[in-house]
Parts: sequence; structure tokens; C-alpha cells
Amino acid sequence: GTVRARLRAVVEAKVSGRLEKLPVVTGQSVKAGDLLAELDAREIQAQLDQALAMREQADADLQRYSTLLQQEAVTRAEYDAIQARQRVAQGAVSEAETMLAHTRVLAPFDGVVTRKYVDVGDLAAPGRPLIEVEDPANLRLEANIPEALIGHIRQGMTLRVRIATIEQDLEGVVSEIAPSADPNSRTFLAKIDLPANPDLRAGLFGRAGIPVGQFSALRIPAAAVVSRGQLEIVFVVENNQ
Repeated sequence: GTVRARLRAVVEAKVSGRLEKLPVVTGQSVKAGDLLAELDAREIQAQLDQALAMREQADADLQRYSTLLQQEAVTRAEYDAIQARQRVAQGAVSEAETMLAHTRVLAPFDGVVTRKYVDVGDLAAPGRPLIEVEDPANLRLEANIPEALIGHIRQGMTLRVRIATIEQDLEGVVSEIAPSADPNSRTFLAKIDLPANPDLRAGLFGRAGIPVGQFSALRIPAAAVVSRGQLEIVFVVENNQ
């Protein structure tokens, strides 16, 4: 299987616009809420200014009609219409403020920038990836388990995982098992959470050992075997003889 981050996000923009700032580089650590990219906001800022002006006018009209209503110079229906218009104006301001906030793309969690799909000057749009962020502190091995072995593993089971770049084997815990097999490969995707290790990185190749049975064996140190010609002899000590 392949070592992958448990927490990974491909960040996209919610609005369209030209990228003005891209202050991060590949490999840079970021905190949740850090600025990843900033879009040109002049058009949305103009919409916000227009919405603010309309709300200001609606607030003044509402205050005036409130006074007139107390003086019985206007009907309740006329006052309700002005009040509704003021709420619509307030909603337009909230919408424009939300759209303006979307021009600043922020990191969704603490992690590392692993890939950049765009650069300053490119056009961002909903559905177009901008930056990929991963959490390197929480990694797992994603392996395809053959159908002949899927009956030997279960969720929560501890498996021995061997990574080529790490000398010692790791103990991983099976966190997820796909309920159905891939019809092309006839394998089940299993996700095995790995312990923290400074030498462990996303993208590494690894193998998970799945126990399929038990057997008993007598083992001796290799140094105890004496080779004489084609014979391998072991001396057994009994009563110091």
C-alpha cells in the first residue's frame, strides 16, 4: 500500500476572480486560518458599497415611516412594505460581505502545503483546485487487500507494517475496511493508522502483514549450528554434558 495523510484537503475558491496573492510555497507549514490565496475583490467590493448605500437609504426611510406611523400619517401596510425593504437591503449587505470574505482563501486546518495548482495572475473559479494541504502528523497506510485475505482482518486489529525507509516495523491499527470490493482488482481498500515516526512521510510504499494462521516451531540461535561438510549439527546440553 501507500502511506497517505489521514487529513487532506484540496482547497478551492468559492468565487471567481484573478489571484492577487499566493503567499505560500510547497512544503510550508500553515496553521488553521492562515491566508493561502487572495483574489481580486474590486467587483465584489463595489457590490458591497452599493448594498451599503441601499441599506443606509432603507434605514432612513424606515425611521421616517416609523415617525409617520406614530402620527398616523401612513398606513400599517405602507410601513410594513418599508420595513420589508430594509430587511432585503440588510440581506444584500450580508450576502456581499460573505462574498467578499470568500476572496480570502484560508487554511482549513494545521498542516503542510504539499502542492500548488495555480500561481499569481491565474483565474480562480469554483471547482478549480488551488492548493493541497495535508496533516503530516497523522498518517496511515492505504492498502488493497485481496479477497482471499479479507476474512482475516477486522476493524481495530493491530497489524505489523513494514516501510522500506524505516528499519523497525511499525504497529498499525485497522481503522477502515471498504464494505465492497473493487470489481476490477477484486480487492478491498483497508486503511491502517500508523504511529508517529519522524522518518514516516506521505507517499512511501509499505507492506502490511496479515496473519492467516498459527504454527509451533522450535527455534535455536544460528550461532549454535555447526556445519561439517554437508551436515548441519546441533549439540544439545543435558546435565552440563
